[in-house]
This record gives sequence, C-alpha cells and structure tokens, in this order.
Amino acid sequence: MKQLLTRYKSVILYIVFGVLTTAVNIIAYWLLTRMFHCPVNVSTVIAWVLSVLFAYVTNRTWVFESRAEKPNDVIREIISFFAARLSTGALDWLIMFIFVTKLAMPDMVIKIASNVIVIILNYILSRFLVFRKG
Repeated sequence: MKQLLTRYKSVILYIVFGVLTTAVNIIAYWLLTRMFHCPVNVSTVIAWVLSVLFAYVTNRTWVFESRAEKPNDVIREIISFFAARLSTGALDWLIMFIFVTKLAMPDMVIKIASNVIVIILNYILSRFLVFRKG
C-alpha cells in the first residue's frame, strides 16, 4: 500500500486538491449567483479566478513540489499555469454559456460536469507543461 501511495502521490494529491479547488469554484459561484444575484457568466469568471489562485498555491507547493527558484523559472511557471488555466477557464465559461444561458439547462448540474472536464485537462496541462521536471 505504501508503494502505491508513493508511486501515485502526485495524482492522489491532485485529486484531493482538485476536489478542494472545485469546491472553491462551486461555492464561490453559488454565493455569487444565489446570495449576490450576479449573472451566470460574471459569477463563473470570479469563481474561476478564486479557484485558480487556490490551485496555483496547492499545485506548486504540494502536488508537483515545484523546485523553481530562479526568478525567470518562477515567472515562466506562473505564466504557464495561468495560461493553461485561462484556456480551461474559457472552456468552463463556454460550457456554461452554451448549456445554461442558451439551452436553459440546470446551472449547478452543468457547473459540476464542466468542472470534471476542467480538472482532467488541468492535470494534463500541469503535469506535462507547467510543472514538468527538468
């Protein structure tokens, strides 16, 4: 069991922090739409920004254990991370726009489904693009 945990440590931590990031996204979205009556697309963008900030700190620190210390390396990492998240954030926004705004489907169901897609894409981009070793 210990070997499996060691071998899949980054995947396990990514899942844990992915769930927490999704919770940040969905709770922020819910608060903005239900408590503050913000429009769907505005709420989606704000929830995305909050969840990306949370994800960067957790991914850099615990999931991928980034060793980037030189200013140029850290800047490249940050830009890559935010660019990757911007692309998946745009996908989240597009999914919400099409399925909720245009097709009038239940927003929370679509939000959760969209986040599953985004989490998978974010792991792939982070693992192979942003926090790659060497």
